[in-house]
Amino acid sequence: MEIRLAKTAGFCFGVNRAVELTYGLLAEGHKVATLGPLIHNPQAVEDMRRKGAQVVDTVQDVPAGCEVVIRSHGVPRSVYDELAARGIPYHDATCPFVQKIQRIAAQAEKEGAVLLVAGDKTHPEVQGIVGHTRGEVFVFADLAELKAWKGPSDPQKPLFAVAQTTFQVTKWQESSEFLKKAYTNARIFDTICNATWARQQEAEDLRQKCDIIV
Repeated sequence: MEIRLAKTAGFCFGVNRAVELTYGLLAEGHKVATLGPLIHNPQAVEDMRRKGAQVVDTVQDVPAGCEVVIRSHGVPRSVYDELAARGIPYHDATCPFVQKIQRIAAQAEKEGAVLLVAGDKTHPEVQGIVGHTRGEVFVFADLAELKAWKGPSDPQKPLFAVAQTTFQVTKWQESSEFLKKAYTNARIFDTICNATWARQQEAEDLRQKCDIIV
């Protein structure tokens, strides 16, 4: 039996940055709490726990004396405000690609634009992005949901469209083409992470060559 390891296997840039930051703080003796599991990898999260990192769900749950690590998914703007109000030191490991989308969300608010987000509305990254605008927002999972949208409350409002960094490339391309035709005032930002593009392409390539993919 031949086993092929994907060239893109392993942590992406943003996750690796968050992991190295957390391990570095623990090695220096800091008391660390992460807002939610740092990454989607139970083995790595458990290893950090054994080294002293605690996982909490909310700012209110942060134990006294702990420094918070904001994971690569990012958080809503309100979380930064709450950390500051409580005087809790924090280290922001939000992926730079996610931060870019958060800035676009904030700009949408400034310009009075509707923010369209292609992604999973239950995912922390999407919730964090939505939490960076107080304007009108619509999150859609695919082209069918986008087509079912009734449009902005004011037809004159501009539209800003972004995608979750790990959104499926083909779904985003379909949605972008629809937006260009249906809403001439839409500004479309290609925000899918380069690592996601590469991994999805490699998965497709391996699918054609392998009997089983894990």
